[in-house]
Amino acid sequence: MTVAVVTDSAAALPASLAQQHDIAVVPMWLTVGGTSEPEGHRSLEELLQEPDVTTSAPTPGDFEAAIKEASAAADGCVVITIASSMSATFHAAIVAADAVGGPIRVVDSASAGGAQALVVLAAAQAARKGASLDEVEARARAVIDRVRLIASVPTLDHLVRSGRVPGVAGWAGRRLGINPLFEFRAGRVKRLRPALSRDAAMDRIVALVHKSRPVHEAVTDARLHVAALHALAVDTANDLLERITAQEEPSTAFVGEFGPVMVVHTGPGLAGVAWWWEQVPAGG
Repeated sequence: MTVAVVTDSAAALPASLAQQHDIAVVPMWLTVGGTSEPEGHRSLEELLQEPDVTTSAPTPGDFEAAIKEASAAADGCVVITIASSMSATFHAAIVAADAVGGPIRVVDSASAGGAQALVVLAAAQAARKGASLDEVEARARAVIDRVRLIASVPTLDHLVRSGRVPGVAGWAGRRLGINPLFEFRAGRVKRLRPALSRDAAMDRIVALVHKSRPVHEAVTDARLHVAALHALAVDTANDLLERITAQEEPSTAFVGEFGPVMVVHTGPGLAGVAWWWEQVPAGG
């Protein structure tokens, strides 16, 4: 059985990886000065100069077209979307799947950015190995349960305006000059203890990744899957990935840049890491 995999551009999946793994990517939408356009038509730097930019989910029609095209040479399709708590994208994909009919599964990644991308990659890799529709969906859900995303932003102001964190968090960041850290997991943004500098924030992220490595007598090996993510902070993301992979040989490692739709909510300067550990049972 062949299974197609579809996602949305909130995953910030590098185009080379999407092409390599035959992953169809449906663009999110931007409204700039009252005119709607799919993400990717303008550079992030250009959009940040615009005073009036809002975001919206892909339409059911966008997903319907992508599902039909991706499924043309497949027996089934798994669609993996940005967290339903952040966007109407999941619901648009459900409507599209119902309209197309057939063996289609729609999965809420409960994440975004690099975390969503790691879920999508795991599903696509399973599909390329000949996994069934049930197995590809199960693989995606297994990674959703394990993947983590921790990042730092220069200010929480953008997240506050988007309604993702309480307003006092942004006020405190400005007042104290601290470097905010947050974790996005299970569809929710959780504030972490802030760092006193950008470097200290990056140090803590690296330490958290390595500290999370599973240590259990039933596990003989743990394979790291990691994505460094950023919004106009590629040097910081590259440094994060280099530091993490210098201590641990990864099974998956890449840098993904947030697109304009995500940056509208996080602001520029975000840098962080998404990762999960694949545990290899003793004797496996």
